Amino acid sequence: MKRCLTWWDLIWFGFGSVIGAGIFVLTGQEAHDHAGLAIVLSYVASGVSAMLSVFCYMEFAVEIPVAGASFAYLRVELGDFTAFIAAGNIFLESIVGTAAVARSWTSYFTTLLNRHLNSLRIHTNLTNGFNLLDPITVVVLAIAATLAMISTRKTSYFNWIASAINTIVIFFVIIARFAHADTSNLQPFMPHGAEGVFQAAAIVYFDYRGFDNIATMAEETRKSSRDIPLGLLGSMSMITVIYCLMALAHRMKWAKYLVALRALKGMTIVLLVGALGQARYTTHIARAHMIPPWFALVHPKTGTPINATLLITISSAIIAFFSSLNQLASLLSVSTLFIFMMMAVALLVRRYYEREITPRANLLKLVAFLLIIIASSMGTSAFWGLNPNGWIGYTIIVPLWFLGTLGIAMSLPQQRTPKVWGVPLVLWLSSLSIATNLFLMGSLGSQAFIRFGVCTFVMLVYYVLFGLHATYDMAHQQHKLESQKNLQEVDMEKAGP
Repeated sequence: MKRCLTWWDLIWFGFGSVIGAGIFVLTGQEAHDHAGLAIVLSYVASGVSAMLSVFCYMEFAVEIPVAGASFAYLRVELGDFTAFIAAGNIFLESIVGTAAVARSWTSYFTTLLNRHLNSLRIHTNLTNGFNLLDPITVVVLAIAATLAMISTRKTSYFNWIASAINTIVIFFVIIARFAHADTSNLQPFMPHGAEGVFQAAAIVYFDYRGFDNIATMAEETRKSSRDIPLGLLGSMSMITVIYCLMALAHRMKWAKYLVALRALKGMTIVLLVGALGQARYTTHIARAHMIPPWFALVHPKTGTPINATLLITISSAIIAFFSSLNQLASLLSVSTLFIFMMMAVALLVRRYYEREITPRANLLKLVAFLLIIIASSMGTSAFWGLNPNGWIGYTIIVPLWFLGTLGIAMSLPQQRTPKVWGVPLVLWLSSLSIATNLFLMGSLGSQAFIRFGVCTFVMLVYYVLFGLHATYDMAHQQHKLESQKNLQEVDMEKAGP
């Protein structure tokens, strides 16, 4: 792939990938269903968790600058099986996320025309939630994919110009809202209590998902060790502030047409940028032979992975054509939170374990302490779900998390020091990232986990029947090639000058 992107491109790449979807897809839905005006606190909670994950991504992106992002990082640190589960969730996140944004595109287009929400969809007798067919989403996805396949550089120019215009519109809405602020509108601020705030936080975590697309552009970035951290930190800092301000300003009925127009433009950018990032994920997964390697091919003229782009686009179009937004959002959040939690685990493994160097006793200690951190985090989430107003359980569970983290700090030396940039307070920030992601996962409904479990089961069946054999064959072939290369070098040394 062609190295043509700078940190400036990546900031707007991340901005366009995240901001267009987040404000307009789920804010109103979650404010109505769970959080009320306290939706701003939901964005703060999910933003803190997302920022912790950003730090983990930054270190990996600097140390392992490849297109596969989280899949590549997990494969290096936790092995093929864990990477495959991550790959399946990345596919799920990419396809379902794109479908959710495309589905919302039609809704805002209908608003702009001042028509009924589902007037442009085809009504059928299928099961509720799948009975409104949406052909417009298919057309929009096809256009976005076509643009993404033409040229990465041209797409980047279009993205940062359009994102800059979107930013101006966003600040106009924020300023106009606060210029006419009335504090009486903030009552009731938290109609469903803290439980509703965290339920909404788990759902709107979807709104931050696009930032990992920045890491997928490593192979097309001029200086990835500098540009990717700047792109991640710069875009996510702006996004978190804007989300919180916009969450307070979402009740602007007089500006609904302006907001609808801006939403259409923003979501179009999200679909376009998403097509770029998700195709790079798919390309790297195909290079590992976990899916057919045909999807890893890069077109010689455009320098873009056309086959991978088509795979994501066609799959998303099929789902978006049938499924409603509320069927997609919770499943997407589970997948996103799971991947980010695994990234934090992988970073701790990277820092505290190195193959053939770390003693077995230290490895067992690390595994034990990680299990304590994960179990205590899950326990906190479970206790919150069962008794949101209780406190006794936390006096046991939270100290366990603290002791698990402290145990690593006191008994295990770091095995690897980053050469360029590393996460400050890596142990505590990574452990906190695990805890917050698992806590938010536990705030989701049971239906989301049932769907997640079914999808994971399908992934495991595929891995046992196909993926395991393909990766083994590839590893065997690579070992054979390396052996042949070593033999050739030995023969050359024997032959002499």
